[in-house]
Amino acid sequence: MMCQKGCCYISVGERTKAVTCYYQIHRTLNKMFPEKTRPVSSGRPAGWHFMAVFVDKDGKVFHKGIEQPKLKGTLSPTKVKPRKKIKRRSKEQILIDRHKAKQAALKKINK
Repeated sequence: MMCQKGCCYISVGERTKAVTCYYQIHRTLNKMFPEKTRPVSSGRPAGWHFMAVFVDKDGKVFHKGIEQPKLKGTLSPTKVKPRKKIKRRSKEQILIDRHKAKQAALKKINK
């Protein structure tokens, strides 16, 4: 029997009056429940709403995340320091460094 939407044939029993294929069902469900999209970035740094005072590039002043319209344009924009990248070492490198430190300590003792 042909799908109600006319896209494909499906084998069904003799008493079946109508059938809808899985493709059409998924299309319908996706229209009913669209996937959640990621939130759009505001352009402000992470944790800006926890800062005591944060001044946006356009001059908006925020006190603990709450905008203060009376202070707009009175302060200079907050300078955001880039986050320091942590240098990770592998397990092997940690063992090599530890061995070198032990060798250096032994050399000091033997001299």
